[in-house]
Amino acid sequence: MIPRNEYPRPQMVRSDWKNLNGTWQFQFDHGRSGRHLDMQKKELSGTICVPFCVESKLSGVEYKDFIGAVWYRRNVTLTQEELSGRCLLHFEAVNYMAQVWFNDHSLGVHMGGYTPFSYDVTRWAKPGENTLVLYVENDVRNPMQPRGKQSEMVWSHGCDYTRNSGIWQTVWMEFVPQTYIESYRCIPDPDNCAVNFQIRFAGEICPGKLNTKITHAGKEMGNARLNLGSNTVSFTVPLAEKYLWEPGKPELYDIAFDCTFDNGSQDHVEGYFGLRSVTLAKNAVLINGKPVFQRLVLDQGYYPDGIYTAPSDEALKKDIELSMALGFNAARMHEKVFERRYLYWADKLGYMIWGEYGNWGLDICRPEAVHSLLKPWMDVLKRDFNSPALVCWCPFNETWDRDGRKQCDDVLRAIYYTTKNIDTTRPCIDTSGHYHVATDIFDVHDYEQNVEKFAEHHEAFKNGGDAYNPYPKRHSHVGQPYMVTEYGGILWNPEGGKGWGYGNAPETVEEFVERYIGLTRVLLDNPNICGLCYTQLYDVEQEKNGLYTYGREKKFSQEVYDWLKKAMEAKAAIEM
Repeated sequence: MIPRNEYPRPQMVRSDWKNLNGTWQFQFDHGRSGRHLDMQKKELSGTICVPFCVESKLSGVEYKDFIGAVWYRRNVTLTQEELSGRCLLHFEAVNYMAQVWFNDHSLGVHMGGYTPFSYDVTRWAKPGENTLVLYVENDVRNPMQPRGKQSEMVWSHGCDYTRNSGIWQTVWMEFVPQTYIESYRCIPDPDNCAVNFQIRFAGEICPGKLNTKITHAGKEMGNARLNLGSNTVSFTVPLAEKYLWEPGKPELYDIAFDCTFDNGSQDHVEGYFGLRSVTLAKNAVLINGKPVFQRLVLDQGYYPDGIYTAPSDEALKKDIELSMALGFNAARMHEKVFERRYLYWADKLGYMIWGEYGNWGLDICRPEAVHSLLKPWMDVLKRDFNSPALVCWCPFNETWDRDGRKQCDDVLRAIYYTTKNIDTTRPCIDTSGHYHVATDIFDVHDYEQNVEKFAEHHEAFKNGGDAYNPYPKRHSHVGQPYMVTEYGGILWNPEGGKGWGYGNAPETVEEFVERYIGLTRVLLDNPNICGLCYTQLYDVEQEKNGLYTYGREKKFSQEVYDWLKKAMEAKAAIEM
């Protein structure tokens, strides 16, 4: 059975595709000399299970020391029918630098460990056996490479975990006509009960016709018929009935695009969208014009057997369900760009998420750092733009000074304004926690464990004074909506032994519950705070401050979980 065999791009579905996950040839290249030795033309000595990273148990390799480089190779059988149009090769994510060959032809080099990339291999593909080769480097100690939570030391430590090298998301092929839909952007307009589309075409551009049909629960809600003559088209479709996508109430519309071109090409693509808006008020983030307190939880996106890669599609869904079962309505997808399938389940379940990037490891004090992040981050904005669950962009987390050098504010400023230029529909936080340069939401991290001292931090703001700001010499709150987007992190390890967390661990379950409820209540009761983010949903390796174990097992009795859920779901002051 092919691992992770579900369709990898749920918002743009075609029926004609081939999943390339499974057993590939594999070989280490610690000296990075393989390209000089023409390894792309040779059989490899070992095997690996794609799409799981080299370090993971599910890969069958489970090599956890530093790796110079690795090679992948497999044969792909194609039919004459599959090659009747164009043949596209897709990599959902490879960490970090990848060079690809197809039938001995170098297709190019891709930099960035979190975003998809594709090649049109039509001119080199042939009926029968084809050879696909991949070379990958992942150097987490390179100060110009964003690594996220991958440990820069030999072993995991603190809140950094096992490295994730090589292919870690699905590899697949797609068979499209000579002229086809390359991508589309969906901009919902709930105020006018309409949706706006921007569609880009690729291949042999020629005249044609496009029919767009929108349905809800099988009932037609709108359609549009357009003549085509260039590689882009923009149009609006009024909707017959309004069904809003809201947290916990995920109404979705289905889309079907049908294209017929003068060169004989016919393309059919299916997708979906949610009718919702995100806007800002003085002390709140509004979803469809209503203040919604964001009850976020920190989700690291790590798995005991797959590391970065969930062992199954069901595991992605389960993480969201575990979170919602504790009263959370949202998550920070922390220091990582999650799989598209995670966003799909968030869309389907009505679970808000923040789009983040794995920026840790990047030397933010150097202006040239922008070159390492700008293109990959723009790819994230493009990939996830259509998700109704995604309500905030947050490209950086805790941008620290380094070796006596201050962060380069221009790097943050450039990424923030690029984000705002590409996406005018969502707020953007330049860097969660510190040090803000340009941000739509002012957020802080506060890991004070004593409830009384924690309350003192936020008392003045509650009563109309200044907001709590741990770094007043570096940034200022100037009236933006305010959130505490990391707090808690309460260390609790029922299995005993050492574990990493914030502050002193409670001595009893009762003390844990009292601290959790007390800290949470401080934030919910403040009429000038519009969101929180608890650290964290589950343990990861040595970090033992999760509400579940690393294996997603319960740490507490169901009675305790009921108390925690009740505390998190209590009405916030902005919701009164």
